[in-house]
Amino acid sequence: MSNLQSPPPIDPSWFENPDDVLWLMHCAEGPVPRASVQALAALLPRETQPWKLRWQADFQDLPRHTREAAARVLGAEPQDITLTPTTSSGLVSVAQAFPWQAGAEVLVPRGEFPSNLWPWKALAARGVGLREVSLWDGHRSGTEAWASTPPPADVDPEGRLLAALGARTQVLAVSWVRFQDGLVLDLPRLARGCAERRVALVVDGIQGAGTLVPALEGVAAFASGGHKGLLGPQGLGVLWTDPVFRQDLVPTGSWLSVEQATDFSRPTTDFDRAWSRDGSRLEQGVPNLVSAAALCASLERIAAVGVKPIAAHVRALIQRLLDGLETLAAWRHQVPRLRALEHAGRIGSILALHHAGQGPEALDRLLQQAFRAGLYPSVREGYLRIAWHGYHRVEDVERVLRFLRHPERAAGASGAGERLSF
Repeated sequence: MSNLQSPPPIDPSWFENPDDVLWLMHCAEGPVPRASVQALAALLPRETQPWKLRWQADFQDLPRHTREAAARVLGAEPQDITLTPTTSSGLVSVAQAFPWQAGAEVLVPRGEFPSNLWPWKALAARGVGLREVSLWDGHRSGTEAWASTPPPADVDPEGRLLAALGARTQVLAVSWVRFQDGLVLDLPRLARGCAERRVALVVDGIQGAGTLVPALEGVAAFASGGHKGLLGPQGLGVLWTDPVFRQDLVPTGSWLSVEQATDFSRPTTDFDRAWSRDGSRLEQGVPNLVSAAALCASLERIAAVGVKPIAAHVRALIQRLLDGLETLAAWRHQVPRLRALEHAGRIGSILALHHAGQGPEALDRLLQQAFRAGLYPSVREGYLRIAWHGYHRVEDVERVLRFLRHPERAAGASGAGERLSF
């Protein structure tokens, strides 16, 4: 418990969260700090009066500062960052640019979020196959998702994935933190195994970025939208690519993917230029500058606090929550499994409570009761997801436990709630 900080590493006053609202859903949508909203608001009037836009500050410096701040949060170099609209678009850029061989395949874990499946499935027209791998016995997805067993205490997803790599496998595409069950995959172990087999490891990192420190060594590409743990608005994210891997990718062909693209002292129609070697090689054009203003401010704030203190605080919050769940008859049977996963580093910022046979109706009823009580967790494919960030406090854990102890009493206790259906 020594890492449980009071006050928390991120000041809760950063946000416009009313006292009666407890947002536990940054795994769906992160709150945007006031300072980030102010940065967005400062730029927006210049968009409505474009003669006030500043070529250097707005078009040049803002994207550069956003890349620099993203690199600090990810522990990377700015030149390896590409600004992309979303996680999906980052993965699409990699999928479409990759040098596929005849008969190639992509391997993915069963039950991936669509952002990390459709970009690869779309390659079928080019002859690229897609294969899913179950990560534990009883692991199900799709129409059988609610019948899936939860990840066991001794789960070994890396072992199953590496064993499944075949002669045709060119890419292993995984979520660093899985969206429904919250399971964290061991990226260094996967990277070592992929390197031995000459397979590119591509990562959907959105459920860990901002609350965990990624290990990028040996990873080929890492994509994340900015609107979850990175605390930005919708519409802008980041793609990190390994420098050597990136040179094998076909450039996007946007006007910004070439050398000296914005140097207008050189004739615009001078097309005798080399493709960029840095992350701009994969950018699709001018990024969403309004979103960039907000995301840059959020990233700079997270970087100033440090992701390591945030991760330590989140882990301590989850440990405290597990302590409390042991006292609740409805949930204590899950604690030994979850404690073992947490001890093994398999839980990030999402503590996912399995429905354990209760079914969709029961979890939906619990979710609606939580909303009416001003608590905002989420439900995905058989799991009640309670997501923690650096701004949550010990008192927030106690509030969750009070609700879970008597959800029928908490319903209606607050003026907030019943505004969301997701």
